Amino acid sequence: MPPTRPRPPALHPGAWWLWALALGTAATRTTNPLILGLLLAVSAYVVATCRPDTPTAHSYIAFVKLALAVLLIRLGFAVLLGSPVPGTHVIVTLPEVPLPHWAQGIRLGGTITAEGVLFALYDGLKLATLLVCVGAANALANPARLLKSLPGALYEMGVAVVVALTFAPNLIVDVQRVRAARRLRGRPDRGIRGLLHVGLPVLEGALERSVSLAAAMDARGYGRTADVPARVRRTTAALTLGGLLGVCAGTYGLLTAEGGTYGLPVLLAGLTAALAGLRLGGRRSPRTRYRPDHWDVRAWLVTGSGAAVAVLMVLASSYDPGTLHPGVVPLVAPALPLWPAAAVLLGLLPAFLAPASPAHTKDSKEQPS
Repeated sequence: MPPTRPRPPALHPGAWWLWALALGTAATRTTNPLILGLLLAVSAYVVATCRPDTPTAHSYIAFVKLALAVLLIRLGFAVLLGSPVPGTHVIVTLPEVPLPHWAQGIRLGGTITAEGVLFALYDGLKLATLLVCVGAANALANPARLLKSLPGALYEMGVAVVVALTFAPNLIVDVQRVRAARRLRGRPDRGIRGLLHVGLPVLEGALERSVSLAAAMDARGYGRTADVPARVRRTTAALTLGGLLGVCAGTYGLLTAEGGTYGLPVLLAGLTAALAGLRLGGRRSPRTRYRPDHWDVRAWLVTGSGAAVAVLMVLASSYDPGTLHPGVVPLVAPALPLWPAAAVLLGLLPAFLAPASPAHTKDSKEQPS
């Protein structure tokens, strides 16, 4: 029997979230459908290559469907309520419903132009890409491991966020399980009747899971805090509040021309104070960590690849905004800018650094021994 190679440790979940949020930031800087389609392809390839075989990893398809629904709703609004973009290429003319004078600027029906529909398509595709990037983070990062990596001062808030993030994947798994059980029994699982019969077991399972979660949290001492001196509490509050105010003031300075001299120093000072406040605040929540996740070189490279995509897209939007925001009047085909497209391809780096281990894929489970 040939010796098996040791499996590399799983990537830090925070790196996946930073990578996905960086891709989402890049998506907000453009309405070019070719660049947005490239971002979607990059996220889909990384998810297909690096996704583990866990229940939460199968939520990516649900986010894709949600993004498609958002895109269709945006197009529906453009067709029914009109578009602010004037156009000359008429697709169809719908009967227009007269509205009172206080509803000026809004119309129901009327002329539908290709320019207005194309503008709505570009705008909706940007939001859909952002949702797909968030879905990629949910599919790649384990919420429990992400909670374990948070500092002690953010533990309670992190628990609430992780419970919220795991609600949708668990709900999807319950719906799939109940629908499969109904199909095996020869009962309908589609339509209004099937939805009503599926909804009740899913709701019952969600309530049972909530009660079990509450009992497990209480048994593990959730919500209990340690006694710390009053001066430490006051110092923690002052550092945290002052740090957040410094971050806001520094960010405002960086975004305005007048604050270019003081923006970066104030931002760095605010971040330092906020991190010190979080460090002191962790004393109120003493807890141990079993096998903590380490931020290794691969995590830095994955985060850096996403940050490079975001930074290069921000620079491209300020250097040549016309190619990243193609116009619809006159009606022309969008062009693919070369170096922004090459920047997006940097987001493929995680597929080569942290591929899914064969021991955790379904194919390896189905292979004969």
